[in-house]
Amino acid sequence: MSTDVAAQLFPADEHGELEPEIALVRSAPLTDFDGPEARAVLGRTEILITSWGCPPVSAAVLDASPRLKAIVHAGGSVKHHLSDAVWDRGIIVTSAVAANALPVAEYTLATILLANKRAIDLSRLLGRTHRFDAAADLDRTIGNYGKRIGLVGASTIGRRVIELLRPFDLEVVVADPYLSPSEAALLGVTPLGLDELVATSDVVSLHAPALPETQHLMDNRLIRMMKPGATLINTARGSLVDQQALTDRLVTGDVYAVLDVTDPWIPLPGDRLYDLPNVFLTPHIAGSLGTELRRLAATVVDEAKRIADGRAPQHAVIIDDLKRIA
Repeated sequence: MSTDVAAQLFPADEHGELEPEIALVRSAPLTDFDGPEARAVLGRTEILITSWGCPPVSAAVLDASPRLKAIVHAGGSVKHHLSDAVWDRGIIVTSAVAANALPVAEYTLATILLANKRAIDLSRLLGRTHRFDAAADLDRTIGNYGKRIGLVGASTIGRRVIELLRPFDLEVVVADPYLSPSEAALLGVTPLGLDELVATSDVVSLHAPALPETQHLMDNRLIRMMKPGATLINTARGSLVDQQALTDRLVTGDVYAVLDVTDPWIPLPGDRLYDLPNVFLTPHIAGSLGTELRRLAATVVDEAKRIADGRAPQHAVIIDDLKRIA
């Protein structure tokens, strides 16, 4: 992983917490797998802990790692750095995706509740006009009681959002081709087709992975189907949304958007999204940041200790799931 990520996840003064189950082969992180020093480290490594900034774990890297039995990822997706050779050789792979899901779910919960209270746009109205008239500036649709929340994707994050929404007087519906009626019943949600969910929900929140099949999942047709007053929340990936079509609908002023991710990652200077009063933009902050990174570290340390002790990991990544997960 990169040195700055390592400093936040695994401060040097806390390396002692890994003992006695885990002995670090090297205190400083590897930032690449090239050169004799890196190859010497790999030759002694049984468990490789990775995170953001990890270069590809190729067949050549594995050839230099004859003792390697597990890769434990302190992050979400493992697709960006693990090659097919990892799976072919039967190496255990685990990920802290469940730990990273919690702050995203918390962000989603917060923005759902604020969106239905119209807190974001009313705050901007107050700052712009320096006045507030409840009779003129509010309507009968404001509030969270009885609102329909549509989640697109019963992913790890989507399921954490479902858990967090349970205490509230909200109706939760989910569109996911892999969610069976029995699973939906256990989760306490109503399964719907994507069209119906988008057309009837007060909030549409995206929790699907970025796959070829989900490119512009929210296309012009679906965006036009959103009912007036609805809010689209995207904490997944910008590629899930046809951003031009969304912007065109937002310009009309009859829908709202909370966008933690866009395409490109940061909108270009001059993009209309910056100036629209019905848009709330954040720079990809929903996932683990600051103190939340320590949750990732604790998760992977626990996983590494379990594997070192001969126990099964709790968060194994299954190769058959890679085609439908982030």
